[in-house]
Amino acid sequence: MKPFTEESPAYHAAVEKNYRHNFVIGVLDGTFFWLGASFIASGVILPLFVSRLTDNPLLIGLVAVINSAGFLLPQLFTVNWVQQLAIKKDLPIKVGLFSERLPIFLLPIAMAVLVPRAPKVALAVFLLLYAWHSLGAGLIGVAWQDMIAKVIPVRRRGFYMGLTNFGGTATGVVGAAFAAWLLGRYVFPTGYVYSFALAGVFIFISWLFIAQTREVPLIHNEEPVSHRKFWGSLPALLRRDGNFRAFLITQVVMSTAAMGWGYQAVFAAQRWNLPDSQTGALTSAILIGQSLANLAFGPLADRKGYKIILEIGVLALAGSFLITLFAPGPGWLWLAFGLRGVNQAVVLLIMMFVLEFSAAGVRPTYIGLSNTVSGIASALAPLLGGWLALSFGYLPVFWISILMGLVGWVLLRFWVIEPRRQNASAPAVSPQPSHQPPQ
Repeated sequence: MKPFTEESPAYHAAVEKNYRHNFVIGVLDGTFFWLGASFIASGVILPLFVSRLTDNPLLIGLVAVINSAGFLLPQLFTVNWVQQLAIKKDLPIKVGLFSERLPIFLLPIAMAVLVPRAPKVALAVFLLLYAWHSLGAGLIGVAWQDMIAKVIPVRRRGFYMGLTNFGGTATGVVGAAFAAWLLGRYVFPTGYVYSFALAGVFIFISWLFIAQTREVPLIHNEEPVSHRKFWGSLPALLRRDGNFRAFLITQVVMSTAAMGWGYQAVFAAQRWNLPDSQTGALTSAILIGQSLANLAFGPLADRKGYKIILEIGVLALAGSFLITLFAPGPGWLWLAFGLRGVNQAVVLLIMMFVLEFSAAGVRPTYIGLSNTVSGIASALAPLLGGWLALSFGYLPVFWISILMGLVGWVLLRFWVIEPRRQNASAPAVSPQPSHQPPQ
């Protein structure tokens, strides 16, 4: 198919023609991916698994570091490459099969063999395979987000992401319950091995759906730039686009507020002496909260924008940690982890929020900057949390998370401007002179 330009009416007609197909395919892709992810939940199941191999908080915290930073950090380094591609889907489909999906297939095999024989080696291999998966997802992340922006019109993205995440989290509740049953039914590490294997199966099924995406090739008026010129243009973008700069700073604060994520399940299990099966079941609470939030947030974002949703999400995170600290009984943990699910729904919608800061030609630059800046904070925060937990216990970790969550809400509420309102009153800023100004 001959590439179109973004201004071409034929391009928009082709996008509309394929919209229903891509909507259904995207929802099925997301549903099966999140179903698979519920069996390797990074906030509950994986920290519990690592805690069975070591009691070192720094190593337990590496799960959160790898999960967030592994996905987010590489993205800025792929932007200039992705920005010049007429077809974005080749990266998540052709490259993603090996960079993101393959390590999940290898994980249960490696753990079944190594955990009974060499637990320390098993821990090292687990961290390596999980890092492979997360970094591999980061390698294709910008291309995937840009592909979604191309095939789903802006006026429908909130509904699309809300329904996709609802489908994934709703089925993920069932998956999380089954994973908890596996952990209680089988002795360590067999339950975890079965759970990891099911994750691999469902994540591969999601790949089969995403491979059916119909993407229209799109070329831009801008001339390709060298990597050196691209990197040199980033400071100018940050100087000129003050609202985006404010959002990046706010993202750093919100990422720091998530410092306690990697320790919340382990702290709850130790405080109430809960078995792995009961703690693992809290994944269902996260998914229920995420599922209900997705139903509400998608349509709300289409009408009101994403900023108000981010404000709700960061307050939900602070509330989750407060309840975890002061819960009078373990039953309250369902509310705490449910609020955490609300926050996770918002984290996913941040991707859609970033898309509204720029036009298509420079969109990957904004995506990469946002995710990599957030990734740096997401890498450092859990390491700081691990040091605090090792030196002073878990309580300071949660209190700092709560404080930063409240600061993040203040910044969002009073500093960051809703891009839709800003764009309605003034043109956005181009990251470099050769680019068209965002609309």
